[in-house]
Amino acid sequence: MANACGVDFGTSNSTVGWVRPGQSLMLPLEDGKTTLPSVVFFNADDDQVSFGRAALAEYLAGYEGRLMRSMKSLLGTSLIDGQTEVGGRALPFRMLLAQFIGEVKHRAEQAAGRKFESAVFGRPVHFIDDDAAADQLAEDTLGEIARAVGFKDIAFQFEPIAAAFDYESQIDREELVLIADIGGGTSDFSLVRLSPQRAQKAERRDDILANGGVHIGGTDFDKYLSLAAVMPLLGYGSQLRNNSEIPSSYFFNLATWHTINQAYTKKMWVQLSELLRDAKEQEKLGRLQRLIDERAGHWLAMKVEEGKIGLSGADTFALELDRLAPPVTLDLQRSAFDLAVGHLVGSVEQTVLKLLADAGIKPEQVDTVFFTGGSSGVRLLRERIGALVPSARKVEGDLFGSIGAGLALDAVRKFG
Repeated sequence: MANACGVDFGTSNSTVGWVRPGQSLMLPLEDGKTTLPSVVFFNADDDQVSFGRAALAEYLAGYEGRLMRSMKSLLGTSLIDGQTEVGGRALPFRMLLAQFIGEVKHRAEQAAGRKFESAVFGRPVHFIDDDAAADQLAEDTLGEIARAVGFKDIAFQFEPIAAAFDYESQIDREELVLIADIGGGTSDFSLVRLSPQRAQKAERRDDILANGGVHIGGTDFDKYLSLAAVMPLLGYGSQLRNNSEIPSSYFFNLATWHTINQAYTKKMWVQLSELLRDAKEQEKLGRLQRLIDERAGHWLAMKVEEGKIGLSGADTFALELDRLAPPVTLDLQRSAFDLAVGHLVGSVEQTVLKLLADAGIKPEQVDTVFFTGGSSGVRLLRERIGALVPSARKVEGDLFGSIGAGLALDAVRKFG
């Protein structure tokens, strides 16, 4: 058995991999499932903290408290040194991340029946785009938090490289592979030469032709679907009686996972009350105020995510918004979704093209595109990436487990 594990702390989901002879690489973290949603709920009614699916269930059941998600997005930003209020007490964001990562470690150790002091952590190619200092700070911060919860020896690996190691364990010949890892917060790519023979090498630097990434992921697709299709129901784009537009900041906060709680402040409530009096479409703004009164912003964000997932497999999707007053059934169209996220997909395309150029590789030389990450199911994104390398095979990995499995394999190389 390996001495170390691989930890994939994700924007939306987290996993832990561990190499054991004859057994699955992935450790169960919640109710037999290998994924733990990266969610924390501070239950004010019971004065306790819950994680993952249990946290989401308590929040949706209507318990009073604070739900925190997309915590990874704090790394590398000025917010990481800030704090939020939970139950009338200040909670530093670093402590929030430590609580969650500590829980991941604890659950992995329970599943493995042993302690883990060494780990390879996954990281995006860029935590922060075009800012090397902030990017290094993000990695350093994650390392500090990991050590604070009990990991003594820590290494990092790019998440798409980890996914490449997982794919490599499944092939029987050499391939030039474009790894497309579309996660909750970032889209990361690697161009790697893989083969069973190369897998035996301790040092793989020469096999990696290029890495690239952009800070665009599933939560961004959620955001722009929400702004295009859902927020207009709450008054986004509507006007006041003086013909000025209602400020968009309210809607952007609600549509962005890690800023939803900013919509619940007393100052925000007072401002909305004043706007409601002067709104041309008071019914819409009334919906927004009731939603905020009920602290249902995270519920709405989860419904939008449900709609995005639904459109990954169909051209239309009926989204039931039953907590709005009155309830609304919204018919989402894939064509409208594609239009709303087209600029995001375009940025991702440019990242892939730059990757190929940096590596000096022509599109027809790529043998395989390996898709992983929960957000790689977005059809427009997958189609456009595939079109950039039209002759390559398109292979779908374990969307939520490939990175954790690859990190586990890398942990054996690094720590034994």
